[in-house]
Amino acid sequence: MGSRSSQFPSMALAMATVLMALAGVAATARAGGGIAIYWGQNGNEGTLAQTCATGNYRFVNVAFLPTFGKGQTPALNLAGHCDPASGGCTGVGADVKACQRMGVKVLLSIGGGVGSYGLSSRADARSVAAYLWDNYLGGGGGGGSESSSRPLGDAVLDGVDFDIESGGGMYWDDLARFLKSYSRRGRARRPVYLSAAPQCPFPDASLGTALATGLFDYVWVQFYNNPPCQYSASAGVGSLAKAWAQWTSIRAGRVFLGLPAAPQAAGSGFVPASDLVAQVLPVVKNSTKYGGIMLWSRYYDGLTGYSDAVKSYVELASLVSCRACRRE
Repeated sequence: MGSRSSQFPSMALAMATVLMALAGVAATARAGGGIAIYWGQNGNEGTLAQTCATGNYRFVNVAFLPTFGKGQTPALNLAGHCDPASGGCTGVGADVKACQRMGVKVLLSIGGGVGSYGLSSRADARSVAAYLWDNYLGGGGGGGSESSSRPLGDAVLDGVDFDIESGGGMYWDDLARFLKSYSRRGRARRPVYLSAAPQCPFPDASLGTALATGLFDYVWVQFYNNPPCQYSASAGVGSLAKAWAQWTSIRAGRVFLGLPAAPQAAGSGFVPASDLVAQVLPVVKNSTKYGGIMLWSRYYDGLTGYSDAVKSYVELASLVSCRACRRE
């Protein structure tokens, strides 16, 4: 009796430890599905707040700021959602705040596949960084009431996404350094997160030097429209796995697998949900830098329900990897 009763405290302690661990896992799982999405290029994709309210996304990239640098006046383009030139996009700022209250990070995506952008010098990079800080991040009227000149009002976005697909490969590293230097400054005292969307051929022609700075928190690699390094049902996962190993070797916080959310969302590289779960995730989730997947775009995801189909599997893979990440 005595020896048996003396085991109760240790058994209770062990059970409490297990329950605490399970609670921690559940809390992490509820934090998000490890999916990043691009929003802003189709007026039929719903509002930004509705996008975040699905509960499917941990990150939303507001796309795009396709005009900046080289002496140009920066211009936001949110397609059919609103007209920034007339001040019609300030209401999106309320959606940004709603998303942030839901635990979703909202970043401004600069560049894009079509646009007029580039940097002519280090001074130009400094100027663009100052513009982004004052108009979308914590500078100017960010977090305050003096927001009339800010395209999205006084909302303070969480960071900047580099979707640089043209404009040359010069000075993007300087832009990253200048932007990161604003972290913990301004009224909000928030970090400035940096993300990038390079093409899967390694290294990326435009962003290779910038990524080498080690300043990027999230890197969602585009494993589509690039047959040499994307998945295909006929060739299997080998080419993707080789490229993934290269990308997860860089100095970055988390690396994401970028995919189209529908066959018509890209010229090639769509991975059926069943193939993603059975063939691709088992390969990519083994990296300690695995952060999840990125999808182009919210409009196409709404058509197919791709994130609904894969979220739980992406999330489970993220949990395994993030335990290892915390030991780095």
